[in-house]
Amino acid sequence: MAKGKPKKQSSKGELRRAILDVFHEAPRKALNHKQIAAALGISDSGVRTLMYDILLQETEEGKLREVERGKFQLKEVEKETLEGTIDITRNGRGFVSVDGIEKDIEIRQGATGLALNGDLVEISYNPKARRPEAKLLRVVQRKRENYVGIIQQAKGGYFFIPSDAKIHIDFFVPKEEMNNAKVGEKVIVQIVMWENPEKNPVAKVVKVLGTPGEHSVEMHAIIAEFGLPTEFHDDVVSESEKIPADINKEEIAKRRDMRGITTFTIDPYDAKDFDDALSYQVLNNGNTEVGIHIADVSHYMQLGTALEKEAYERATSIYLVDRTIPMLPERLSNFLCSLRPNEEKLCFSAIFELNEKAEIQNQWFGRTIILSDRRFTYEEAQEIIETGKGDFSKEIVHLDKLAKALRAERFKAGALDFDTEEVKFKLDEKGNAIGVFIKKMKDSNKLIEEFMLLANRKVAEFIGKKKENDLGRTFIYRIHDKPDPIKMRQLSNFVFHLGYKMPKTSETDTVAAIRALIAKAEGTPEQDIVKTMAIRSMAKAEYTTKNIGHYGLAFEYYTHFTSPIRRYPDVMAHRLLQHYLDGGKSVNEADYELKCKHSLQMEKRAAEAERASVKYKQVEYMLKNVGGIFEGIIAGITGWGFYVEVGDTKSEGMVSIKSLQGDIYEFDPDRYIIRGLRKRQEFHMGDKVMIKVLGGDIQKRTLDYELVQ
Repeated sequence: MAKGKPKKQSSKGELRRAILDVFHEAPRKALNHKQIAAALGISDSGVRTLMYDILLQETEEGKLREVERGKFQLKEVEKETLEGTIDITRNGRGFVSVDGIEKDIEIRQGATGLALNGDLVEISYNPKARRPEAKLLRVVQRKRENYVGIIQQAKGGYFFIPSDAKIHIDFFVPKEEMNNAKVGEKVIVQIVMWENPEKNPVAKVVKVLGTPGEHSVEMHAIIAEFGLPTEFHDDVVSESEKIPADINKEEIAKRRDMRGITTFTIDPYDAKDFDDALSYQVLNNGNTEVGIHIADVSHYMQLGTALEKEAYERATSIYLVDRTIPMLPERLSNFLCSLRPNEEKLCFSAIFELNEKAEIQNQWFGRTIILSDRRFTYEEAQEIIETGKGDFSKEIVHLDKLAKALRAERFKAGALDFDTEEVKFKLDEKGNAIGVFIKKMKDSNKLIEEFMLLANRKVAEFIGKKKENDLGRTFIYRIHDKPDPIKMRQLSNFVFHLGYKMPKTSETDTVAAIRALIAKAEGTPEQDIVKTMAIRSMAKAEYTTKNIGHYGLAFEYYTHFTSPIRRYPDVMAHRLLQHYLDGGKSVNEADYELKCKHSLQMEKRAAEAERASVKYKQVEYMLKNVGGIFEGIIAGITGWGFYVEVGDTKSEGMVSIKSLQGDIYEFDPDRYIIRGLRKRQEFHMGDKVMIKVLGGDIQKRTLDYELVQ
């Protein structure tokens, strides 16, 4: 977060939104600033004074009216017409997310019209009416063109049952639009006509995928469901093949030559593209020079080319459980740009002189040429850290020491530790899951992470910090906003039922409260649940040209600079850095803001597809264990049962409330538990339970469990 005035403006704006949210929850109620402060859990007297000033300001601007001295109420306004993305639940209720409005706008069950989940819609809405109700006016744009699911026969024809549980309606497929599909097959369809929300959409089969449950069929279904690219266009491949591999003397002369300095990469054992390397040398003054070298993708991918346009459209590589869908063609990602050992490579580098406390004495940014001496896997580097033996052991052990100092300083500044476990699968030659394991962060992973964070932070700071007579320069930032006060209150209520008490927080001590909560839960059965819910209480990280800092990392400036082979924003950061190093003027902010939004949309799509592929493999793996008994923890509670996450595989399944034996059970939304009415047995989030695998639905990617008493 920037220091001084910008910080005050940002916090005041968030406080204003939080105050208005309280009024929107009770639109007819008159409230004073003390009541609002209590609702938001704010006790700080200075913040309460600021709240009263905001109430007066909002009254002057016409959003509130002062009904009596010190008491305020929402002012009635005409209905607004808004655009937003609709999320439709399984029972047909809609929730529309609108930019600039904190809380989703609800559309009652059955009133979502011709909209499908994820569509961009237009609604009319009066938030200050006595009974605020949104009305869906039209679908502005469909989220997707293709839908994936199963063909079934019904009276009078064929029906398409979507695999996506959030597509709340089935499609009718006329016989002449079946395209040789057979009943029970998984297919891709497109909507032909839908004019009446009381009737089913009419669709046509555009592709037959095959038999449900087969690995290749299900993976192609996920690719189609999320509209992922399957191959590069011929002109893109042709362009990449024509790029010369040789590095000429003229290019080398423009760069800082790092080829004589010890350099190596540390990556996953199955990595094919190595986009970052570290160099190490001890200087005459006893300090250590650490170079963070990143593949210079922008050198090979010129603006205006088919290659550039394709990379922008994709914006990110996508990592499904059995394959990578790369942002760049293989010639660039695995050959020209990959920092392979014993090959001269062009890089963009951030080079730091560090003392023994990992304090920066000098820094340099620019283009380089390197020669990597060795490729390490994380496992090899970890063994060197633990034993002190092996190739370049002196360098790696010292880098680990410096990385730990950087990490300690980051946490001291208020950074949050959100290291999470990642599910990985062992697949046979047909792609079937034959094993599952949890990937954990070790010192070798953290070593690389800390130096990448350092480069990202210092590049952003170098560009973003205003200098004398400087009006500011447009740049790509990775920002992370502070938690919303209402979400923090919800988190506090949630963890209270797990036995944790969070102190009432103001803006200044939110970090300390979350860190204390995570630390207290460490090593307990509910550790992952607490961490997950804390993450959900926070804002999502975003790309933007408007810097507000990175809350979770406690960085005032932060960007993505270190992964240009797999992320387009990093390529933009490289181009902008070189532009400013060359003395260029600030570029058009609006153009880059649009590119940021596109990159963020593609990042979200990739994350959803990756989660879907993991979920599919978890279901596939657990269905081989029907009847098996496993230990798990309760990871979610609803009115129809609770979700249990099995520890060994992190496979989440539902225990239906109807299946619970020995009592009549009900959901208590106030305490967020399920309890028995007679024997008073209670089920809480984080409880350890034993479950039996009953079955599941590979199409919906869901599992059904039964509680073992």
